[in-house]
Amino acid sequence: MFYVYAISSVEGNYIYVGLTSNLEERIFRHNGLREKTTKPYAPFTLLFFEEVTTRMEARKREKYWKSGIGKEKLRSLRDSK
Repeated sequence: MFYVYAISSVEGNYIYVGLTSNLEERIFRHNGLREKTTKPYAPFTLLFFEEVTTRMEARKREKYWKSGIGKEKLRSLRDSK
């Protein structure tokens, strides 16, 4: 099982989209400043996640959420909370 997820910076205007097989550990790593890409934007809240069965399917969904339309939907989700 794989997860495609989006996290939102609590203090900034930053959304990160990724995929993992262990969602809880991955969020812990982001908030623990152990990921170079997201370190300057921590702390994060989980904005969205979806579960898929294969890595290939997860990669396709990740690409969608990283696209212009996908990021737009994530921004609107974040702003509605």
